[in-house]
Amino acid sequence: MDQGRRSILKMVGAIAGACALPAHAFAEAGSQVTLATLLPMTGSGSQYGPSMSQAANLVVSEVNAAGGLLGHPVKLINADDQTSPEAAVRAVHQLIDIERVAGICGSWASSVTTAVAPLCWDSKTFIASCSGADSITALPHQGFLVRTQPSTRIQGRKFGEFAIDLGCKNIAFMSPQTPFAQSMTENIGASVKAAGAAFGSLIYEDKKNSYRSEVDKVLAQKPDMVILGGYVTDNTVVLKDLYRSGYNGKILGFAYGVNQKLIEALPAAVTDGIYSLAPSPAQNSTAYSHLAAALKVTSVDPYACQVYDQMNLMAMAIARAGTSGGLAIKDNIRAFSNPGGQAVTGAAQALPLIAQKRSVLYEGASGPCRFTESGDISTAFFRYEQIRDGRVALLKIA
Repeated sequence: MDQGRRSILKMVGAIAGACALPAHAFAEAGSQVTLATLLPMTGSGSQYGPSMSQAANLVVSEVNAAGGLLGHPVKLINADDQTSPEAAVRAVHQLIDIERVAGICGSWASSVTTAVAPLCWDSKTFIASCSGADSITALPHQGFLVRTQPSTRIQGRKFGEFAIDLGCKNIAFMSPQTPFAQSMTENIGASVKAAGAAFGSLIYEDKKNSYRSEVDKVLAQKPDMVILGGYVTDNTVVLKDLYRSGYNGKILGFAYGVNQKLIEALPAAVTDGIYSLAPSPAQNSTAYSHLAAALKVTSVDPYACQVYDQMNLMAMAIARAGTSGGLAIKDNIRAFSNPGGQAVTGAAQALPLIAQKRSVLYEGASGPCRFTESGDISTAFFRYEQIRDGRVALLKIA
């Protein structure tokens, strides 16, 4: 009986001691830090998924080499969204319900982010996106979402301004039905009309074998520029039909739909001279140089740069909070833009400073990563390119 009483007293003492620990110590003692990527490893965005995955894995490897977070190695789970909202929802259910991830980064297609964001904010799981549709940050995400991709409001204005800079007076926009199609239509239209140019648009159903009837409707406007809002798959078909119709005006598209994969799918006579536009990484930054060297490439695509920044920021936010979870990321991810802080280019570099409670200024590979209250980035660079002699040639970054 005496031995039983002593055991009970020891248990009570242990419980009392645990209750006396500060809350952050409790979290550190039991918090497994699990983060995830949701990437287009297959489907229409598959040309970007692998490099995005490499960037995320690089950050986690560097953080773990620096001692991990909250006394634990970071566990990273990579999920394929197949560039499909349906597949993405299944993957995110697994990440949230089974894996209990604190944050998810990389969601690329706007339709994917739109589909999975409610699952994230309902479960208080943080999500960082590479999607551009204006509608995304207008969702009631309660602060559990940011994106490093410029909004379609910004992108639409850049497309319109570039068309005018090229001397075009009659611009047509063709796009599949996507979450960003309406916003791009409105913002390109507003930009070119403000410059006195004519504007028309056509939204089509994707995954068709021919767009000849849609092309004929667009060409009835007699445009001197056609802006393509599609991906490589449907752009390939649209461009064939534009060529067969005898169109000889200028063509401009998103860089994700006008790239080397498109060049390889079509004859040079069809693709030569096509312009493209995309948000640009911060190519003169130390973070960009580090990422390029680590991936053993001379040029890093903008989405890999964005995922690199997203994963670094989520890790830094958890370290600053002293606990894991989506709420910790949400409350701390904007803390690394203090102009007076110590400049860093990665979470591994920032962790000792954060432990010392010093102010940190993160300068990313994709740009400054300054977020508005709604979750949008406030500034961005753009890359202007043109297909010349079977390759994509840089015109300018501005």
